[in-house]
Amino acid sequence: MLELYITGASALGVALLLLWLFSIWRGHVSFIDAFWGTGFIITGLAAARGVSQLGAAQTLTLILLTLWGLRLSIYLLRRYLAHGEDRRYEKIIGNRKGLRRHLYSLGIVFILQGALILVVAAPVIGTLASAPRSLGALEILGTLIWAIGFVFEAGGDWQLSRFKSNSANEGKVLDKGLWAWTRHPNYFGDFCVWWGLWLIGHDISLIFAPLLMSFILMKWSGVPMTERSMKKRRPDYAAYIERTSAFFPRPPK
Repeated sequence: MLELYITGASALGVALLLLWLFSIWRGHVSFIDAFWGTGFIITGLAAARGVSQLGAAQTLTLILLTLWGLRLSIYLLRRYLAHGEDRRYEKIIGNRKGLRRHLYSLGIVFILQGALILVVAAPVIGTLASAPRSLGALEILGTLIWAIGFVFEAGGDWQLSRFKSNSANEGKVLDKGLWAWTRHPNYFGDFCVWWGLWLIGHDISLIFAPLLMSFILMKWSGVPMTERSMKKRRPDYAAYIERTSAFFPRPPK
């Protein structure tokens, strides 16, 4: 597994270095969000090149990872092209200029994202490193959980983009469709995607990866950060909180 990790990490590192150099020329760094899904694809496919024979479980893992990563990267790239630099990154980098700014962004943006990708991708690398095997009950269950997550994440993003595209919704809160069942269908979807991919490999020693992703989504940069921002910018958000689940879907009150 270590050899596959090194291969995947090397490919990811080269890609991130090129993106960092691009950020110096572009003057922006928030396009890195669009690389999140692609980074996993690069890591997984590069690691797979070191596997002599892929079984059904390994092939399935790569297919699901690629579908998820491509969809997410395309969505986030379109958002970046439409809106430009994200104010979150402007706040993170602050007023740093010149070489100091570029070195700071290399560490806090590009290297940090690469490290997170390598940690979260552990179940994918673990599945690739395991002996080739056919699909059993756990693999099928993992695929179903992944599918639920993909529907929630992609569906939530699609509904939100349509909602925002209507100028009549400026300042309003989306509380229809999947957003009536959970305040964060995209984060819940991502949660399911990673637990599903872990279950396909079901290596208990690698359960730290979906646990870390769950913590990021539910307690760190996912729900808490979004909630703080929405409470400040949307007057109706307090009422939305009262009637809608924060994370796990349930019928609205």
